[in-house]
Amino acid sequence: MTKLFASLTLLVGLFTQAASAQDINAALRPPKGAPLAIVVFEDLQCPQCRIMAPLVKQAGQTYKIPVVRHDFPLPMHNWSYQAAVIARYFDGHSKQLGNDYRDYIFEHQVEINPTNLRGFSEKFAADNKVDLPFVVDPQGRLAAEVNADRDLGKAIQLQHTPTIYVVSNKPQKPYIEVKDPHSELFTTIDAMK
Repeated sequence: MTKLFASLTLLVGLFTQAASAQDINAALRPPKGAPLAIVVFEDLQCPQCRIMAPLVKQAGQTYKIPVVRHDFPLPMHNWSYQAAVIARYFDGHSKQLGNDYRDYIFEHQVEINPTNLRGFSEKFAADNKVDLPFVVDPQGRLAAEVNADRDLGKAIQLQHTPTIYVVSNKPQKPYIEVKDPHSELFTTIDAMK
């Protein structure tokens, strides 16, 4: 019986590792139909993420490639997790609205704190003619999505935010992490084409 339990535990562990590897491979690929994309893991309270967001957006527009954003709220930031959950609420209306909210939060990041995040979010909602419910995530579904992104980042072994990848559908070199976006983002995209 003990051998059976040990075998089942080993089998479940191997299955979990294989599923995790598949998730990582899928995350570091462009969306279907796109030969290239930029994948970024960001924290809405991270000052460096705020600085890099316009550059990443510009690169996506310049090269006409998708920018895939993942939430990776860091534990030391006291309002980033809640902001990521609210961003997921806006994603539910449209992915563009969710991205616009993230950009809006970055624009106002230095003014935001845990007590006024809700007010900033309500203003964004009103400006975009969307109702923001009093309880944004009553079933915890949006938090689970944020947690899934964070778990994916941990599986990839992210060390910092933002972490930016240029990803390709080519099998020989499917992704490259951009270490210095100011000097490397555009040249990395050129190299991956």
